Amino acid sequence: MPELSVIVHGPNTQDHLTGLLGSLAARPLPDVEVVVAAVGDWARETAERHSAQVQVVPLPAGTSDAAARAAGAARATGRWLHFVRAKDGLPPGSSRTVAERAAELPDTVDVLLVDHLRSTWRSSGLPSADGPLLTRAGRTDLALDDGAYLLRLTPLLGTRVLRAGFWRAHEERLTTDSEPETALAALLLAGRVACLPHIAHEDRRLRPASLPATTPEQHFALVDRYERLLDLARERPAVYTVLYEIMVRDCLRTFARGGLPDDMAEEFFHRASLAALRCRPEGHRRPAGLDGMRRALLEEDAYTKYRAFQTANRARRAVRSAVRAGKREVGARVRDAQYRRALRRPVDPRLAVFSAYWNRGAACNPAAIAAKLSRLAPDIHPVWVVTERNAALLPPGTDHVVPGTRRYWEVLATAKYLVNNVNFPNAVVKRPDAVHLQTHHGTPLKRMGLDQMPFPAAAQGLDFDALLERVDKWDYSISSNSHTTRMWERAYPARFVSLDHGYPRNDVFYTAGAADIRAVRDRLGIAPGRRAVLYAPTHRDYEAGWTPRLDLAALADRLGEDTVLLVRAHYFYDGGGAAPLTGPRRSGRIVDVSAYDPVEELCLAADALVTDYSSIMFDYANLDRPIVIHADDWETYRTTRGVYFDLMAEAPGPVARTQEELTEILATDAWHDESAAKARAAFRRRFCEYDDGRAAERVVRRVFLGQDEASLPPVLPIGERTPAPTPEEATA
Repeated sequence: MPELSVIVHGPNTQDHLTGLLGSLAARPLPDVEVVVAAVGDWARETAERHSAQVQVVPLPAGTSDAAARAAGAARATGRWLHFVRAKDGLPPGSSRTVAERAAELPDTVDVLLVDHLRSTWRSSGLPSADGPLLTRAGRTDLALDDGAYLLRLTPLLGTRVLRAGFWRAHEERLTTDSEPETALAALLLAGRVACLPHIAHEDRRLRPASLPATTPEQHFALVDRYERLLDLARERPAVYTVLYEIMVRDCLRTFARGGLPDDMAEEFFHRASLAALRCRPEGHRRPAGLDGMRRALLEEDAYTKYRAFQTANRARRAVRSAVRAGKREVGARVRDAQYRRALRRPVDPRLAVFSAYWNRGAACNPAAIAAKLSRLAPDIHPVWVVTERNAALLPPGTDHVVPGTRRYWEVLATAKYLVNNVNFPNAVVKRPDAVHLQTHHGTPLKRMGLDQMPFPAAAQGLDFDALLERVDKWDYSISSNSHTTRMWERAYPARFVSLDHGYPRNDVFYTAGAADIRAVRDRLGIAPGRRAVLYAPTHRDYEAGWTPRLDLAALADRLGEDTVLLVRAHYFYDGGGAAPLTGPRRSGRIVDVSAYDPVEELCLAADALVTDYSSIMFDYANLDRPIVIHADDWETYRTTRGVYFDLMAEAPGPVARTQEELTEILATDAWHDESAAKARAAFRRRFCEYDDGRAAERVVRRVFLGQDEASLPPVLPIGERTPAPTPEEATA
């Protein structure tokens, strides 16, 4: 029998389970078993990757925390149980320390209390306030009546290690969906407790804006929860008094945080007042000062007076804020005034604002959505936000606004729909009846959003607080596969709804015909029978500009007259893609297509793709054509930018680490042989999951026409899809 069972339970929220299980698997202990009660497919898949080190209990999505804990405990065989939520962490070596301390304890001890660290999206390793209380108790076990102050420890179940026999004796009372209630009940039910002033748990606080909003019922349940706990302590005066103090403090804090409409806030205040009076210990005295004033108003049920008390405090803060606001630039004040006036106008239900790539033009997912919108909802008027420089590139008749103009602020203020593949400016207000649709512009290999924080080269200049303010405005986020859905949840923790409908820009890879492909190749000057290889490298955060990673002239010479290289630099670099070239460029064997839009047409024209870490590989895979990875700096890129998976192990085709290797692959059959096809098929199954040619239709019907999920065109299984014809087929 192991001394300790670590029971990890819950869904893989924002991918935190991956790190937790990785750390446990890296340090297996002979006297510690790990049981994972995995809720949902993502948690199950993550746990199964570590099945050699852990026991997996798969549970359906939506299983409550309480039920997951119970399922994990039922499988556990350890003498002691340590419950750890899948979102949390375990510091290195902590399980060994806990197991060693637990082995010393007699069976009369039911709960071992440990210290913890706190982490948030922006910081990690913050100390708790529990250390002094645990140190005060020392290493001698005691009854709670002799250490009632221990109730003031942070109510986290992860800091209570429970004797398995104690858990089973009180399982029904400890199986609640409220972690604070379970944590406090464990102390109240314990015969004796012991303390370990050692950090053995990491409480990872998820960003509140990524969690479901607290309902009125959950606020009201707080009072009921404390009354149930006080019933457990009714005959224990010292314990009861401390618990009562905790209840009053928690109710006042919850009320002060707000979030309830006035009528419901008053009802919560009233219920808390009744509980404060009904449960008040005999002879109990309120503290002095402002805290005493708050408690007196609560016991009087003086809701109106308490609100006035809050208003006075807010007024003082408002004065300080106004002084700071007065320092804003005059130009910004004028703009704000214009925008505020526009915000007072009603939202126009027939107005939609589109933007792509920082106002570069009509492109990517927004363009595909706008095109489908014109056919399915022609009464909705689209307006594109485009820089003055790029306005001339718009299709004739396209309504547009230039950033910073009066009409720009007017349409942003009054549009019902705002669609972008990046983000609108920080100043844009999210009106309650407006809809913000985030389309993104690729499947993430590289770290995105908050996941860039540990990588200085990628995070340089990023304001993560401002980023999250923008993310909080999203109503919908489009995804093309499960991997992307999960990584957006992790990188952008907010309450948006994921639209697992596919990327609209990729529809063309299933709808284009032979004539379309011939037309694109004609525009590019690619003669029939010539092989076209699209070379599209990505941006590197650690480089100041675009550095050609290949000697394109030498490559073109080696591949011969029958191969055309289409060279496209990343859009971050406006100066073009190819380095100065001589013979091959003049002969048409190298074509700089950096300024060619849309990029989807380049993909249709190409017989094969060569890229490094660009997200174009995920889009191009829809065509089921050969992909070659040129990864000469993989280790540097992975270290400086961070990645979500090992591309070298899960590539969509052959991998070249040098130009010589790339040349050999393209000069032989290796670029399209059986091994390449097998790798591509696996890649397509994983990353082309929702792309089937009808993504734009699903998005328009769901977002703009308000149709429910069940009525949308279902995603066609990948084996039943027919990609656009290859260039060879198109010219046959």
